[in-house]
Amino acid sequence: MMLGILGVWRVTHLLHAEDGPWNSIVKLRRAMGHGFFGHLLDCFYCLSLWVALPFASVIGQSWKARLLLWPALSGAAILLERATTRSEPERPAMYLEDKEPNDVLWQESDIGLSDESGLPRQ
Repeated sequence: MMLGILGVWRVTHLLHAEDGPWNSIVKLRRAMGHGFFGHLLDCFYCLSLWVALPFASVIGQSWKARLLLWPALSGAAILLERATTRSEPERPAMYLEDKEPNDVLWQESDIGLSDESGLPRQ
């Protein structure tokens, strides 16, 4: 089972994120274009589901086992990908907003407050 998980992850990672020998995988991804297979190679989650299908059919002993192994192998490969992939740090904001006063229409300086009570001068 563990070899199946590693196999699904390895093949999926190769097809999704690596260049391959002599850039053969890059050429394959370019050849697929923007159609179904091109989008499939862009999505690790989708691709792992389809890569897991032949692994599940070989590993499983019965059709029920194969049916259960198919999403299980894909899910385990996805978890392994998440565990081994570095997430990019959040980028700083492109701009900063100035902090505005709480109430722009009414400020203490407008009415001339005299004491701590907040009541205007008489």
